[in-house]
Amino acid sequence: MSARSDRRRALRIGLTGPIGCGKSTVAGWLAEHGAVVIDADAIARSVTSPGRPAHDAVLEAFGHAVRGPDGSLDRAALASVVFADPDRLRELEAIVHPAVRPTLLAEVAAAEAAGARIVAIEAIKLVESGLAELCDETWLVTCGPAAQAERLAARGVSPSDAAARIAAQGDIRERLAAVATRVVDTSGTAAAAERVVDAALEEALVARAVGDA
Repeated sequence: MSARSDRRRALRIGLTGPIGCGKSTVAGWLAEHGAVVIDADAIARSVTSPGRPAHDAVLEAFGHAVRGPDGSLDRAALASVVFADPDRLRELEAIVHPAVRPTLLAEVAAAEAAGARIVAIEAIKLVESGLAELCDETWLVTCGPAAQAERLAARGVSPSDAAARIAAQGDIRERLAAVATRVVDTSGTAAAAERVVDAALEEALVARAVGDA
C-alpha cells in the first residue's frame, strides 16, 4: 500500500513527535473534522497482549525482569528497561513494529473502504517504522520542554521516568523536522494550537485537491 497508489483514496496524515507534545490531542481535533484516527500505540498494546506471538517474543527477549506475577508482560517494567537503554529500545521496536504494520494496514484499508475522507495515523515512530511512506503528509507535533514535562506530570509520570523517556527520544525534533510536511507547535494555549491544526488541515486538503486536478 503506497501513499500515492490511488489518488481517489483518503487523505492520509501521519502524526508524530515527542511524547507529551499533543499527538493525541491533534488527532482528536482531526477526528472532529471527520478523520478516522488509527493509533499505532494502541495497536502495539494489542499485538503484545497475552496470547499474541509478539507478547511471547518480548518476554523471551527481555526475560524475567519484564514478567509480571501472572506471567504476562509487565509494561511498566518494560518501559523502565527500554527508556534507559537505546539498544534495548531498538530491540523492542524490531519485535513490535513488524507485528503492528499488518493490523494498521488493515485498519487503513477498512476506513477507506467505508468512505473515509481523511485518515490520521498517530505513531511516535512513524518515520522510523516506515509508516510515513503510507502518508500524504507527515505532521511533527511538538512543544517546548517545560510544557512537555508538565503534561507528562499530569499523566502521573514521575519526574525521573519523564526525564528518561524524554532523553530516550533525544534529537527527535531535529531529525523529524527535516522530513515533516508541517510542524504543529502546541506550546501555547489549546485554542491557538487548534487554530494551527485547522489551518494545516485546510491547506492539506487544498493541496490534495490540486494534486487530483
